[in-house]
Amino acid sequence: MKKIILMAAALMMMGAAEAKTVKTTFVVKGNCDMCQKRIENAAKAVNGVTSARWNKKDGQLSLVYDNKKTSPEKVQKALVAVGHDCGKFKADQKVYDKLPGCCKYRDNAKKH
Repeated sequence: MKKIILMAAALMMMGAAEAKTVKTTFVVKGNCDMCQKRIENAAKAVNGVTSARWNKKDGQLSLVYDNKKTSPEKVQKALVAVGHDCGKFKADQKVYDKLPGCCKYRDNAKKH
């Protein structure tokens, strides 16, 4: 009986620790098709991300990921590394400055 209880407890714990596919959205700053490609590629390169779609009109990134492998914060860090502000993170100015002119979204930058 003791073995059965231990096995049941172990199975319950394994079930609770299973990975879960999670969907979330957050704003990522950008302007154009080049931004879209860069944002989506950087997000998809994060281990655990299964889908990333960025909407140019509202700046929302729709993200689907495995919550045991990654988190929105890890994805946001990958995005700021390629020059796009998002969530509570801001891209380093030197990285931002390397973006093509059409991709500049800060201050008085023209939007296309």
